[in-house]
Amino acid sequence: MKILLTGATGFLGKYVIDELKNNSYQVVAFGRNEKIGQTLIDKDVEFYKGDIENKEDLLKASQNCSAVIHAAALSTVWGKWENFYKINVLGTKNVVKVCEEKNLKLVFVSSPSIYAGAKDQLNVKEDEAPKENNLNFYIKSKIMAENIIKSSNLDYIIIRPRGLFGIGDTSIIPRLLDLNKKIGIPLFVDGKQKVDITCVENVAYSLRLALENNKYSREIYNITNDEPIEFKEILTLFFNEMGTKGKYLKWNYNLILPLVSFLEKFYKFFGIEKELPLTKYTLYLMRYSQTLNIDKAKKELGYYPKMSILEGVKKYVEHSRKTDRKS
Repeated sequence: MKILLTGATGFLGKYVIDELKNNSYQVVAFGRNEKIGQTLIDKDVEFYKGDIENKEDLLKASQNCSAVIHAAALSTVWGKWENFYKINVLGTKNVVKVCEEKNLKLVFVSSPSIYAGAKDQLNVKEDEAPKENNLNFYIKSKIMAENIIKSSNLDYIIIRPRGLFGIGDTSIIPRLLDLNKKIGIPLFVDGKQKVDITCVENVAYSLRLALENNKYSREIYNITNDEPIEFKEILTLFFNEMGTKGKYLKWNYNLILPLVSFLEKFYKFFGIEKELPLTKYTLYLMRYSQTLNIDKAKKELGYYPKMSILEGVKKYVEHSRKTDRKS
């Protein structure tokens, strides 16, 4: 089978390519980063430089493909609504149109951030997602993208993977480690809130399982490492492996929340695009527990994590050490 992968030049993309190539798939990598695209060609992958906002680009790239894995997205906690709408909403609409015209199966990478809120949420199931969540533009756009897919006639599967980390990650883990070096990591409730994170290799694996699943269609699945863990404990795993210590700051949530709320309103009013030091979404992640139920993925997709959190941490730290020695 030949698979079209959007967002192929992103963090998750290269892992999906490896997972597919290791299982005898042909891959058409669709993305805008030509420099990374050239490295994919060396892996015997077709690279198509295109724009998700251009349906014609998608039509050309999807020639002779049997399915699409749609992983392209603007994934950040702050920015202009117009940008999120163009990439995450209109981009998804274009992907759906192409899949409908060519009768292609669609596997869509959504986000469990759509569950986010100012409350503890444990063992959240797929059908507990709110119909609306305007906490930030990314979340709003992902809900809209899901709804576009659900309203189609496609054979689709939606995956909601939680807290991806691994080699090549430029967001969650690097930011926390950098913060630890500079000022320390803020903690609420002593970092005892329970969270889920997922090795990126496991997410790529779940996407292949979704692609190959012919028994279930038009379904949504949570994906995690199935190892709910306290926030501070995750950090401790990394610091222990690195042979360093964590610096922690005790912050008062009730004092910080009004300040963050004011800053968000201020930034929106003046149209400031630069990312805030802290958003309400990030604040909720650092204050409240949120874990996902993946029983449905186990039962229907046959998904079980191939790599444990500890294995993922060891792999990440070892790679960081090698990179530091080379530099």
